[in-house]
Amino acid sequence: MKTATIPSLRVTSDFREAVESVLKDGETLSAFAEDSIRRQVEIRRSQSEFIARGLASLNEAERTGIYYTTEDVLSMMQRKLDAAKAAKAQKDQ
Repeated sequence: MKTATIPSLRVTSDFREAVESVLKDGETLSAFAEDSIRRQVEIRRSQSEFIARGLASLNEAERTGIYYTTEDVLSMMQRKLDAAKAAKAQKDQ
């Protein structure tokens, strides 16, 4: 049950027409706006978490003095990908 509102949004008539032109069949302007806001909330949360992980990683590297080169990271990722592909191939047999 929805119990709260988001303030109305004033836009130009051209922008409203542009938004209405991309609505799916049966989709309301309110549903479109709510979906757009929800997606932005998730994107911004994800960005904040990404930055927090990066800063924590930087702090850990500075604390320990251990840094990894691009080649180290790409090599590790390639090994993980190869292992996942091999496991999937075995499962598919």
